[in-house]
Amino acid sequence: MFLAGEGLSPSAALVAAGILLTACSGLPGLVLARRDGTGQKIATLLMVAGSGLGLAGALNALLTGASARYVITGGFLVVGGEWGVDPLSAFFLIPLFLLAGCGALYGSGYFPEAKHPSAAPRLTFFFGLLAASVALVFTARDALLFLLAWEVMALASFFALTTEDHRKEVREAGLLFLVAAHMGTLVLFAHFSLLKAATSSFTFPGAGSLSGGTAPAAAIFLTALVGFGFKAGIMPLHIWLPSAHAAAPSHVSALMSGVIIKSGIYGIVRVTSFYHTPPAWWGMTLLTLGIISAVAGVLFAIGQHDLKRLLAYHSIENIGIIAMGIGVALIGRSSGSLPLELLGMGGALLHLLNHALFKGLLFLGAGSVIHAVGTREIDLMGGVAKRLPLTGLFFLTGAAAICGLPPLNGFVSEYLIYLGLFRGVAGIGTVVTSGLPLMALAIPALALVGGLALACFVKAYGVVFLGVHRQESVTQPHEAGLSMLLPMGILALLCVLIGLFPQGGIRLLEPAVAGWFPVSAGMATGVTLPAPVGWITVMGLLLIFFTLAIIPVALKKRPGGIAGAVTWDCGFLRPTPRMQYTASSFAATLVDLFGGMLRPRRHRPKISGPYPEPALFSSHVPEVVLELLYLPLLKRGNELLMPLRRLQHGQIPLYILYIFVTVIVLLLLAP
Repeated sequence: MFLAGEGLSPSAALVAAGILLTACSGLPGLVLARRDGTGQKIATLLMVAGSGLGLAGALNALLTGASARYVITGGFLVVGGEWGVDPLSAFFLIPLFLLAGCGALYGSGYFPEAKHPSAAPRLTFFFGLLAASVALVFTARDALLFLLAWEVMALASFFALTTEDHRKEVREAGLLFLVAAHMGTLVLFAHFSLLKAATSSFTFPGAGSLSGGTAPAAAIFLTALVGFGFKAGIMPLHIWLPSAHAAAPSHVSALMSGVIIKSGIYGIVRVTSFYHTPPAWWGMTLLTLGIISAVAGVLFAIGQHDLKRLLAYHSIENIGIIAMGIGVALIGRSSGSLPLELLGMGGALLHLLNHALFKGLLFLGAGSVIHAVGTREIDLMGGVAKRLPLTGLFFLTGAAAICGLPPLNGFVSEYLIYLGLFRGVAGIGTVVTSGLPLMALAIPALALVGGLALACFVKAYGVVFLGVHRQESVTQPHEAGLSMLLPMGILALLCVLIGLFPQGGIRLLEPAVAGWFPVSAGMATGVTLPAPVGWITVMGLLLIFFTLAIIPVALKKRPGGIAGAVTWDCGFLRPTPRMQYTASSFAATLVDLFGGMLRPRRHRPKISGPYPEPALFSSHVPEVVLELLYLPLLKRGNELLMPLRRLQHGQIPLYILYIFVTVIVLLLLAP
């Protein structure tokens, strides 16, 4: 199948084996008996093995810095194609194979075949196919293979997302995802056509081989930004993301948030790597979109009542942070500032990896809670940590990491982006004066995002895990099994290790940054040169030491003893669970403060008479961009295009005539 002068390199062979194993992992579940779960067990084993092989190949490619490309001449691709592994694609493969393996193991306990005999085999098959197609997206080296893998990824995502298609909200979320995915794909057809016209080939050009100062280059960048932006969930192209992440099974949500949306980021990073002299407005555009996505994403997250929808909006926030880093790197490249390139792209790629870890952990933790209590509504939870102590600990680790708190991994990547922004404001004023105000604005914006994220997860963790249980009708929580806890523990451990010892993560990061834009010999290529990450280890260890030293003092019993009481009775003699903070009441101040953007809707009861009837107050934050922008535009477009429906007669001879006329016109227009 591969046409090359020599065999596959070790890295390429391991990655190829991993892709094949993950793609075929779900087949046993489709053909074996479903009652004893044998098919799902074999599928999980194959998925974990394939993920391990792919991860080993990706790590080997990064540690050796090797790149390899191969031409596909047969098999399922009649037209051929190019496939290969380089440090940049290898870096994106790491979170993919990590989450795919952890997700498969988690799914065997979360969605067991014994309880879902018809749906589980289908979900297992499409989960494996989804992971393999994403890996193929990261390793494709020409437009035809890339688009083929891109379409398989979209369809596999749709079928995995709509596993529970008996629910109306799941069907609606799947349809919205499919529409948005194909809107982005249509733009990508235009993008690759423009790239083909500029390079005379569908094969991807080498890094830094094209000039960015031309009109075709601007069109290629803009179409890539829109086409890949739909998949990444950059605002205002994020419309599919909240409902899809909320409706999907939790381990699918983890893969979608941790990896699938990163395929859009990969496309943007890969396309920008082709150009050695991008204009400054490329970086400024991404930096602006990043600021908007980060701030708006966290604000919408604060107003959510659905735990998984809350996490989905935080994915938009973190995509914004990654886009900010890429914007800083592009500004650095256009101005010739190497530290800006290294810090911006290094921070973006490291945050990409970190986000995959802590967001995967949070979605798996949320799935464990939902699996235990039977609902996604935050206001129906409470006191979950008492029944799910390990899940509570893992979720708290992910929450602290996503807020950028030391000594966890989210702090390290945000620190690199902060450092790049400060370096940009302080050091390139004489080169790119047009970018200075925007970078200066990005610094407080990133700080605002961190503060709002902390407030949001204080709400989420406090309302869900602390206090007392709110609804007696909801199933009493119970801790997850080992197959669900082990993947969460692995991801939590990685969050801690990268936060305490970021040198290991940056060691893998440096070849990927160099692959984005190879630096000439004699110039520094290490991210550690402008970023003294060694101090992060020292400060993190000191923080842990002082925390451990304070805990015994805080827990030491007083001479009079400690009286037991219910959680925060507020002075009431007989407090009830209804007296606790809810998701709405906790976030009410912030939602009101940013009400012009969030447009909250409140349903107030009518209270009248001296003895009013029991009443209920409720509020929610709508999908503003979808409901106030896209749906009205689509409705208006449908009204304008109604006359064209007269062409749909349902008569085959007329349809044949349409095709005939179209072919004649195309032949006349052909050169």
